Amino acid sequence: MNSLTRLALTLWHRRKFAALGPNCAFPAPDLHVSGHVEVGARCRFRNNVTLRAHPGAKIILGNRCGCSWGCFVEARELVQFGSYCAPAEHCIITDSLLTLMGNTTPWRDAVPAPRPVFIGDNCFIGSGCFIGPGVTVGEGAVIAHHSVVLRSVGPYEIWGGVPARKIGHRTEGVPEAKLRELAELVARQGLGRDRYLDD
Repeated sequence: MNSLTRLALTLWHRRKFAALGPNCAFPAPDLHVSGHVEVGARCRFRNNVTLRAHPGAKIILGNRCGCSWGCFVEARELVQFGSYCAPAEHCIITDSLLTLMGNTTPWRDAVPAPRPVFIGDNCFIGSGCFIGPGVTVGEGAVIAHHSVVLRSVGPYEIWGGVPARKIGHRTEGVPEAKLRELAELVARQGLGRDRYLDD
C-alpha cells in the first residue's frame, strides 16, 4: 500500500470517532466503527477491526493503542483501554453476555447483562483471546494466546487457559537462570528502540 493510499484511508476513517488524539493512522480498508469511540494519540488499527459501542455506551482507548487484524470490541456500557495496549489478532473483548444461565429463555430473547471492562496500561493480550464482562486486566499483565478471561487479572500477572487462570508473574519469583539469560541478551543486543519516537 503506498503512502497516498494510507493517507486517504486515515482521513476517511478519522470522521468515525467521537474523539481523536493527534498523529493517529488507520491504513486499513475495513475499519468498522459505530457509536461513541474515543482514541488517544498515535493509535493504529489493522484491517477488519470492529469497534461497536451501543447507544449510551463508550469505547475508550488510551495513547499509542490499537487493535490487530480481526479484533472485535463491543460495549453496551464501557470498555476502556489504558495506554500502550493493543490486542493481537482475532481477539474479542465485550462488556456483556446473554443471560442464559438459570432460565430456559430462548437465546434470541435473552437480555444482555453489561458490566464494564478495564484493561490497564502496557498489557499484552495474545491472539484469539476472549475477555468478558466485568473483567479488569491490571497494568502490565500478560494474557496468553487463545485464553478465555472471565475473572480480573492483577498487575503484571501472567494468565492463560480456558478458562484463564494465573500461571505466573512477570517480576516475582523469576528463576535466577532466567534473569541471567535476560541480562546476557540485553548486554548482547541492547534494548529495542521506541519506534514511535520518530513518527
